[in-house]
Amino acid sequence: MNTPKVPESQFHSYFKQYINLVEDVPIDKALTSGMERATEFYKTLSEDNWFYKYAEGKWTPKEVFLHSIDTERIFCYRALQVARSNNPILSGFDENLFVENSNANERSVADLIREYTSTRKATIALFKSFSDETMNKTGVANEKPLSVQAAGYIICGHELHHINIIKERYL
Repeated sequence: MNTPKVPESQFHSYFKQYINLVEDVPIDKALTSGMERATEFYKTLSEDNWFYKYAEGKWTPKEVFLHSIDTERIFCYRALQVARSNNPILSGFDENLFVENSNANERSVADLIREYTSTRKATIALFKSFSDETMNKTGVANEKPLSVQAAGYIICGHELHHINIIKERYL
């Protein structure tokens, strides 16, 4: 599989692990196929799977799923800021605090899937709105470079990363 050709100057090296999981296709196609794959995957989990933790202090699959949704929203915000402003400097976020305050385990699977698909559809629309020039704009997020296109591919790869972890450690 060929991975997206995002110049390494457009993202921090940490995110290469996510970008490398994504096929070299236009971002809208990567987002669309990711939505189909993720929705199908999450619908296969049993009730017991959704509440399982493989070790003390680890998240449940519900928490992992909502973490992916939250992260998608954050990276969309970052992409939008980079696309629409000049030289934005954006802060990081504490994913553990977000999960702690998410109430993911109290929500139904159907509700999480609805939230995911509506978020992803908005993400697809956002990235379709960006021109080629805009996709290459770069700003600073969490004190590291981040381009609009890198944010999109990170969203896709981050989702795949967590699905792989669920498959390897939870099922």
